[in-house]
Amino acid sequence: MSYFQKDIEFVKTVGPQRAAVLRKELEIHNVSDLLYHFPFRYVDRSKFYTIAQLNDDLPYVQIKGVITSLTAFGNKRTTRLQAVFKDESGSMDLVWFQGITWIRDSIKAGTSYVVFGKPALFNSKWSIIHPEIEEFEKFTAQPFKGFQPFYYSTEKSKVKGIDSKGIMRIMRMALKDLPPTIEETLSPQLIKTFNLMPRHDALIQIHFPENEDLLRKARFRLKFEELFYIQLKLLLNKQNRTATQNGRMFTEVGYLFNTFFNEHLPFELTQAQKRVLKEIRKDTISGKQMNRLLQGDVGSGKTVIALFAMLLALDNKQQACLMAPTEILAAQHFQTITSLLSSLPVNVELLTGSLPESKKKAVIERISSNETHILIGTHALIEDRVKFNDLGIVIIDEQHRFGVEQRAKLWMRQQPPHVLVMTATPIPRTLAMTLYGDLDVSIIDELPAGRKPIKTMHLFESSRLRVIGFMKEQIKLGRQIYIVFPLIEESEKLDLQNLMAGYDSIQRDFPLPEYFVSMVHGKMKAKDKEQEMERFVNGKTHIMIATTVIEVGVNVPNATVMIIENAERFGLSQLHQLRGRVGRGAEQSFCILMSGNKLSADARERLKTMVQTNDGFEIAGTDLKLRGPGDITGTQQSGLLNLKIAELAKDGAILEHARNAVINILNDDPLLNSEENKIFYRHLHQLREQPNWSKVS
Repeated sequence: MSYFQKDIEFVKTVGPQRAAVLRKELEIHNVSDLLYHFPFRYVDRSKFYTIAQLNDDLPYVQIKGVITSLTAFGNKRTTRLQAVFKDESGSMDLVWFQGITWIRDSIKAGTSYVVFGKPALFNSKWSIIHPEIEEFEKFTAQPFKGFQPFYYSTEKSKVKGIDSKGIMRIMRMALKDLPPTIEETLSPQLIKTFNLMPRHDALIQIHFPENEDLLRKARFRLKFEELFYIQLKLLLNKQNRTATQNGRMFTEVGYLFNTFFNEHLPFELTQAQKRVLKEIRKDTISGKQMNRLLQGDVGSGKTVIALFAMLLALDNKQQACLMAPTEILAAQHFQTITSLLSSLPVNVELLTGSLPESKKKAVIERISSNETHILIGTHALIEDRVKFNDLGIVIIDEQHRFGVEQRAKLWMRQQPPHVLVMTATPIPRTLAMTLYGDLDVSIIDELPAGRKPIKTMHLFESSRLRVIGFMKEQIKLGRQIYIVFPLIEESEKLDLQNLMAGYDSIQRDFPLPEYFVSMVHGKMKAKDKEQEMERFVNGKTHIMIATTVIEVGVNVPNATVMIIENAERFGLSQLHQLRGRVGRGAEQSFCILMSGNKLSADARERLKTMVQTNDGFEIAGTDLKLRGPGDITGTQQSGLLNLKIAELAKDGAILEHARNAVINILNDDPLLNSEENKIFYRHLHQLREQPNWSKVS
């Protein structure tokens, strides 16, 4: 057993009780987990200040001096311990409110100490409350000096003494025993090509860096290693899939495809749509399984491309299915596709969780007997009892909302169908390479002809009367309006009250019989929700008040105004999705972002970005920088992006280097058979045993 596999319990100072906390709270089971639990920031401990140099701008300071006196003040409940600490330039106070007995017994007057903490000026005298304190001799004898690391911990681990300092002490012990030579994870050629720090040195310098240059080199090495193995896993999967999984052959472009294209297509395809259609066509006659990601901004026409892909399957006597994350979106797809195919002999059915059991059973029977050609639905499609007669293609919309295992269920039970996953959340290149590096990517980067860019403005409550006047003007012109309120889980009760208060207020400003107002939120029964949506879609109501249930899928070309209340509470990606509900017709559309006057720097940046651009990819790039990858794609619940050190918003260049290195290695040695490349297989095998790696791709 290597040193890295050593159980955390047997690292000096840990023991059974602390090991149990480390395992449960921080998922640290062995030395490898510990050494790859990286600091999130550092403080320079190589620099010493004198008391005379202290000022308010210094966050932390380190001073060498002597304690000349130690006095306790107050009664039992309010006792504080105060020490006078002197160096050659002056004196200051050190103050403790906790651990007083232990500190008083352990501190020796006249001994040289190193104190570390945040200085504060009180009654014209400097003091440090609860400083770290260590005898100067012991401090200088430590093997790791320079920058002090700070580590993430949890509230429960802190109670057990495993806070940042506790982890630092355990880390010191583990690194003291680190063998002088350890197994490398990267080949000598890679280390030489990219001038990478050896793994042994990188692990020491990442935790206890001697200087900034060595810290920078350690970070680069460990980020490269992490991203390299993610890319290797993804590209090996892709290589394996294309080599071993025979795809269904859609050799026929037959009656259904041609008739729809020539006689029933309600608009001309854009050049981008035609390009994507050719890519799908090429995949489905290649003899290999298609695994393609289709990215397209809101309103770019992804659904019609999905329909063409399904018609290809039908022309080849195979079934198709489309899975959507919500019942509203599934119903919207069902209505759109049923309408488009109304004059063709295609049986389209809808299967959702809220369908009555008797109807559900009938639909499932028709699927297995091949009476149903296209099945549209939610996660109800992946119930074990749903068995297709011959499923040729799977379309997954807003795919990041499904867990990896959920998506896989659709094609694990039979000869793999072709897979097209779609998203209207544009994904920055670095994120796409990390999340979907094993998929081929198509992008619809062109909006249909005649669409005008949506005008977006950010207004405060003081502009409310102006907004109401503008709404009335739009309604006079025959247009419809969305008003969206936040509904965030942590404060659902309060948000629902705000929604109802907003509904009452709008009804007062837009009274019957001149105006009609609809309302939709997630707490309503599916039937009531559908009814309200239908009234708005059919133009029977002027204003739709809603929560983010209308974020995706609702298509009302006559709706030209989107008002988002408390816009500062939404993420950029969500704001962009909501804005995409308007601008679907030929008329000029508007998005009004209403917010409070007090805005955080991030909220201000989000709203400013929305006003400045309609480009989904630019918005996604800003969102990645502000929030991180998990929030953008909803992947945090599926454990996909548990990166330990790499930061996708900042490390695009390292990711490019790592991916290109993998491509070059696999081009020269696809099976990693060479002696030098066997190291990659060995390390991949170790990573696969870790929980998070089992879910990548």
